[in-house]
Amino acid sequence: METPTAVPVRKRIHSLDILRGLVIVLMAIDHIRDYFAMTPQSPELMDPLQPSWFFTRWITHFCAPVFVFLAGTAAFLYGKKTNDRAALNRFLISRGLWLILIELLVINSSWTLSLPPLVGFVFVQVIWAIGWSMILLAGLIWLPQRLVAIGALVLIAGHNALDGIQPESWGAFDWLWKFLHMGFSWVPVGEHFGVLVAYPLIPWIALMPLGYVFGNVMNWEQARRFDFIRKLGLGLILLFILLRLSNWYGDPRPWSVQDTALGTIMSFLNTVKYPPSLLYLLMTLGPALLLLIPFEKMQGRVAEFFITFGRVPFFFYVLHFPILMLTAVGYHYIRYGIYLNLFTAGRDEVPETYSPQLWIVYLVFFLFLPPMYFLCKWYWRYKSTHDYWWLRYL
Repeated sequence: METPTAVPVRKRIHSLDILRGLVIVLMAIDHIRDYFAMTPQSPELMDPLQPSWFFTRWITHFCAPVFVFLAGTAAFLYGKKTNDRAALNRFLISRGLWLILIELLVINSSWTLSLPPLVGFVFVQVIWAIGWSMILLAGLIWLPQRLVAIGALVLIAGHNALDGIQPESWGAFDWLWKFLHMGFSWVPVGEHFGVLVAYPLIPWIALMPLGYVFGNVMNWEQARRFDFIRKLGLGLILLFILLRLSNWYGDPRPWSVQDTALGTIMSFLNTVKYPPSLLYLLMTLGPALLLLIPFEKMQGRVAEFFITFGRVPFFFYVLHFPILMLTAVGYHYIRYGIYLNLFTAGRDEVPETYSPQLWIVYLVFFLFLPPMYFLCKWYWRYKSTHDYWWLRYL
């Protein structure tokens, strides 16, 4: 995809920062819901219909795919900036290992307010998947980009053909298939400990390399770049609609006509995230890519607001867990007079008077963003004026 018309890489591409900032902000809604208003059943369940809860959950579906895809794009731009593939290789490996370590030790403890051995499990999520994707990408950067793109597209488009494979067919290596392609599977490690695999690696490990190849596009001149992104985004949306209408392939959860038009729309949009189906990725990445066009022209306070988060998304990600969890525990103690962690609480630990309220989710969300904005703004200034090695990893 590299062409003679490419222009020098810009110092920072604000459209990417804005999009990254937007999805990291949306992500907070989902986690606030988990901490402050976890529902007895998943918001995606269609019986009974819960439109407000459903769309609160659905809008956050854009977060992980966009974040993983743009991580690949950022890696490409970093490589162009340094013009040293060996240095990029070392960075991706070390960064990937660092992310895996943070997932296992810091993020898990933030969710549970305890150490993994004390709660009996570790919970591997998106940072785990990003870490392994970076390690794989470290090897792929040495290959022709056309080959990387073809391989990534084949895995993303074809992985739903693997849905029928069960871990038992792998025999003693059943645990490996759970890590690769079984969402929310349990991998026992001893008698009293295990791993809850929320984010199996396929197809995330293909999405990041695809984002890496896409990085070339962000270095084209504007007219050509906008034209390509517009066609790509609309093409992904059209492909989603056609495949979804057919109920033929691309998602293990077929849609169906409901009693109301809104219910039918919800069923149509209700694609599978664990692991992300082909249709899930088409549904989220298509609109997200289109946003890069207006975001490139966006200026003013709103743009600066999202840019601030988009410059330091991992700092936001790591910090928001303990802040939200401790706040939620304090809130529940004041309200119910007991220690209550909704993420780990069993049904018998939840007070009978507990009732999840969506308005609390959005109230906490709007109260939470201003202090996080100033924290992220401070950290970006600190990071910009200091050259400590660890700042490259947070």
